[in-house]
Amino acid sequence: MLTIDNYIKPENLTEAFLYLKRNRSNSILGGGCYLRLGNRNITNAIELSHLGLDYIKESAGEIEIGAMTTLREIEKSEILNSYFNGVLARSVEHIVGTQIRNSITIGGAVFSKHGFSDILTALLALDAKIHFVGAGVLSLSEYTKRKPFKDIIEKITIEKSDLKAGFTSFRKTEGDYPILNAAVSNKDGKILISVGAAPSRAKIAIEASCLASEKADINEILNSIQKDIIFGTNLYASKEYREKLSRVLVKRLLTEVGYDF
Repeated sequence: MLTIDNYIKPENLTEAFLYLKRNRSNSILGGGCYLRLGNRNITNAIELSHLGLDYIKESAGEIEIGAMTTLREIEKSEILNSYFNGVLARSVEHIVGTQIRNSITIGGAVFSKHGFSDILTALLALDAKIHFVGAGVLSLSEYTKRKPFKDIIEKITIEKSDLKAGFTSFRKTEGDYPILNAAVSNKDGKILISVGAAPSRAKIAIEASCLASEKADINEILNSIQKDIIFGTNLYASKEYREKLSRVLVKRLLTEVGYDF
């Protein structure tokens, strides 16, 4: 059961961070959609929705996504859909329904690092950077490897480029959790391959990415995926099924981003 003792609306992110660090059971409120996934008592729920963190904007070199931006806003964004083959919109379009996508925030989705996350997989392939109030700027790849720590995401940034990107997921039914998802990007021949819902959280398939960047044989690339991605079995699919599925999805995405076999 979830219980909340107090509700706080800080005046700025610095104040919010100080409240967060004051007590182990204090917690940030994003869209609130993931709070029901566990039993906990929150002493102080810290609200950020009034701090102007719901934005998507571009500068000369990068795109910024505020932490309180919803997945629905990402799905509809003209800015995001004009870059990277619209891969971020594609990564959220199968998440339950429009009402839920109107509630889930990108900050909450990234900070929680859930294994079933689709957008985490897509952002990894785009080499996204996470801007924390306390820890500063971390690559998403680095953040996914870290143990949980208390902090606040201010924004996510992605370098603007003409890279080609693709995302796909495999589900039993529309709106269900993914059995597996994958994303691939190609920036002037440098390939990044990420795989998620394995069922563990998304990771970069480092060796497969290096081999693809070096124009290795396609079978060598696909065989190397499991060297970095730990596949497992749950109620949705077996380890063996996910391993075979990863080969199909990654090969399809390599073709989509213009990889020459």
